[in-house]
Amino acid sequence: MRRNRAPKREIAPDVRYNSVQVQSFINRVMKSGKKSVATRVVYDALDIMQERSGQDALEMFEKAIENSSPIMEVKPRRIGGATYQVPMEVPHHRQFALATRWLLGATRGRSGKSFPELLADELLDAANNTGSAVRKREESHRMAKANRAFSHFRV
Repeated sequence: MRRNRAPKREIAPDVRYNSVQVQSFINRVMKSGKKSVATRVVYDALDIMQERSGQDALEMFEKAIENSSPIMEVKPRRIGGATYQVPMEVPHHRQFALATRWLLGATRGRSGKSFPELLADELLDAANNTGSAVRKREESHRMAKANRAFSHFRV
């Protein structure tokens, strides 16, 4: 086990939009250390989003992240031999991590087009409050609401 918690690394903002969120998203898209490929994929997806919606791509991206970020989630908590699903608020950094994970999972689950087009479709769906990532968030909120009775067991 670690003696100390590892320090949080600072992420430099991306080149085109000067946004830390976009750079972090690029890092999550990246596979096998191919950052230039991931950067091109994300920028292509944002360009596709902009031409399809006619709105600013960065605003649409931020709206998609916001719409697919969960506010509440359940965490298992063991009390007296029983395990309860205790609803908890989600910290901001985890909200972003879950939203990106769900968006990319939903994108990779789609088929039939190139990855930038699929990513643009999923981001547009999330920005319009539809799609798989938003459905996952709603499911998380439903679980938290169903287990409200155990909220007094907070960690």
